[in-house]
Amino acid sequence: MPRQDTGDLLQGTLGILILKCLVPASAHGYAIARWIEDAAADVLRIEEGSLYPALRRLEDRGLVSSEWGLSENNRRARYYTITAAGRKHLRTEAAVWLRYSQAVTRVLRTEPAVT
Repeated sequence: MPRQDTGDLLQGTLGILILKCLVPASAHGYAIARWIEDAAADVLRIEEGSLYPALRRLEDRGLVSSEWGLSENNRRARYYTITAAGRKHLRTEAAVWLRYSQAVTRVLRTEPAVT
């Protein structure tokens, strides 16, 4: 029976997706996960067990900052904001990722030569 792909992310990819989400405005964890899933047409699934450690790593590296606030439904939530260093990191890593993914796509679309 074929394995169902759960949309697991390659190591490090979640960080740049989080940073991309935060470019226009601050957001809390649940909103970040929903935005990524929506933007990926539900191909990617962001689990809490991956999201919050990734946010913590980004904060530890100075790529995001956070503060407590109230969510849309009046619940206390931690809001994350991309920093200047985070914007720079996103530009660099997104360029690398796009180049890499285009190369992989090119290989997958190329018919192997019969030898």
